[in-house]
Amino acid sequence: MDSASILQHPRRNLGSRHRSQADRFVKLSKKDPERKDENLAWAEQNAQQAVLYDFTDERNWRCLAEIKHMRQDGEGLSLVLEDLFVVLGRDPNQLGQLKGLNHMEVGLELLEAAFLTDSLEPEVWFSKLDSDSLDNFAIRCKGLDFTDQRANIVYGRRLERIRSAGHEEIFIELVHHLLAHRPANHELWMELGRLHERRGEVDQAWLCYDHVQQIRPTEPVRDLFLARLKGAMDGEESIPWSGPSLETRADFLSRMQNLSQTVSVVPIEEEEIEEEPVDVDLKRLQDLIEAGEAAEAFFMARSLYTSGESWAEEWMLKAQAML
Repeated sequence: MDSASILQHPRRNLGSRHRSQADRFVKLSKKDPERKDENLAWAEQNAQQAVLYDFTDERNWRCLAEIKHMRQDGEGLSLVLEDLFVVLGRDPNQLGQLKGLNHMEVGLELLEAAFLTDSLEPEVWFSKLDSDSLDNFAIRCKGLDFTDQRANIVYGRRLERIRSAGHEEIFIELVHHLLAHRPANHELWMELGRLHERRGEVDQAWLCYDHVQQIRPTEPVRDLFLARLKGAMDGEESIPWSGPSLETRADFLSRMQNLSQTVSVVPIEEEEIEEEPVDVDLKRLQDLIEAGEAAEAFFMARSLYTSGESWAEEWMLKAQAML
């Protein structure tokens, strides 16, 4: 993992430690009015670290928001709420509704309302679902942007809870949206691969394991899967299988590329079009890389490389390094 991935992966023990420190400084600020501002500044610094290390614990967000409120920092409280709604996967277009509000008056209420209707704890969140709200959740997932790693992790845990409750088809359908936006989420790819393997869907399982081994070469999960298929296990005959067809692989990568496309489509400006023949695929990859659309560029380049376009390997590796 890169440093950003490490910081954005939940570390509950470190989050709890910093939150406890923040609580201590808050108590000191109340006991010693002369050093109130200094102690609250230390409290805020620790509360920020608590959210950084564990964004999945509602207590960390609540602690930071309350300290912002104590410091009369309405703008800071607004930023905390905006960041929380990004983690919760709220529609970015609706975040504009937070502008212009008096956050010193309603900020803490908005925070509690968000947790009440959309808990960060998967078990609490799932306990409030019924058949209608599950359908609404599925519709909502298809329209959200999961490029933020924290939102990807939160929704990944929710989908795993849905799968464990027996809703495998919904899990398979929705998990592709998360993976399209964060192709480097190898843990979720592994979970999907295991599910396909248990269901006897060999081609789909291989595609998932192959992707994991592509982004993490030190984990030979694809090779181990092939060994399980080709070797006789539990007295059964080995399965004569050598991998999915080129058409199946190309279709899979094309679908993932389409899912990875965000609302902001990367245009090809007319003034950039030259009279000389230009490789459209190469130009598209260049535009995607320059625009920072690493996920779409990765799946597009890999699809081209799988189809025999060896030149696309360079672009696949560039995009992979950006994931």
